[in-house]
Amino acid sequence: MINTAQQINASYLNQTALNTTALAVFFKAAGEPLRLDILRVLQHNAYGVLELSELFEVKQSGMSHHLKVLANAGLVVTRREGNTIFYRRSPLPAKPAMQDLHRGLFATIDLIEICSDLAQRIQLINLERTRASREFFEQNVSQFHANQDLIASYAQYGQTVTEFLDATSTKKGRVLEVGPGEGAFLLELSRRFDRVIALDTSKEMLALSQKKIQDQKLANVELIHGDTRLALEEELVVDCITLNMVLHHAPDPAAILSDLARLLKKNGVLLITELCHHDQTWAYESCGDLWLGFEPNDLSSWADAAGLDEGESLYLAQRNGFQIQLRQFFKKTK
Repeated sequence: MINTAQQINASYLNQTALNTTALAVFFKAAGEPLRLDILRVLQHNAYGVLELSELFEVKQSGMSHHLKVLANAGLVVTRREGNTIFYRRSPLPAKPAMQDLHRGLFATIDLIEICSDLAQRIQLINLERTRASREFFEQNVSQFHANQDLIASYAQYGQTVTEFLDATSTKKGRVLEVGPGEGAFLLELSRRFDRVIALDTSKEMLALSQKKIQDQKLANVELIHGDTRLALEEELVVDCITLNMVLHHAPDPAAILSDLARLLKKNGVLLITELCHHDQTWAYESCGDLWLGFEPNDLSSWADAAGLDEGESLYLAQRNGFQIQLRQFFKKTK
């Protein structure tokens, strides 16, 4: 008959063996330079197998092997976006001891600067994503309103976004809207700020905004054809930035938030209206979406890395099953 001491000892040994196995799997995954480089690249963005193969100039079969090793160690997770499976870093594991290992590994590799050749290949992939998104809107500009209504039209969230804006401490000054679409929100911004700047990479979409400006006789609105990097190059500084249903079209959402944080004045506010993560894959092809929404924690972690403090949040459930998140972030003062 097994006594209590033997049972406790057996339990301890099983727990130790499990932890030892987990440690072995972890260190195997972390013991290869290429896998560490993969984790470095996945810091804030997600990539498919083919994209990672291009980035690291490795055959797809070899890349799949490395990703499997990382997944077995709990260092990466997958998420389907349309027909593509994307890999990204895993959240921290439940066990405190393993949390410390994961956190320490990520913090250490993030100190390593990405080499220029790899950074250039990353930029090329993001440019390709941008090109595909821009082409979709150029080819479907006449159907923009109908496509938008399939998920969430401005009429469904516009008033709430306006109220969300009015609840912030930012008034007057300059405001930047990224991706103004048909320009519906520009009217509200024009009434509340001295100067409104609308930034978009699509000339066709800017033409729709221009028509709205002319129809409403908005004298304090300026349109800029370009991206956030252009705004940085022109040393644009604003009190407030708004993005309505833009990030799920962006090739690198974390990089966008990083750029926008640099454009904000101290105590400036960033307001984001975005889809929560969903599994309605038809939106990927029908609406030109690159990402099927985001988990709230995604935006929180990207904003924190960009030097933004989190403010208020509001969530709106749609009748068609989608959920909208309204998020508020402030430029950190320290």
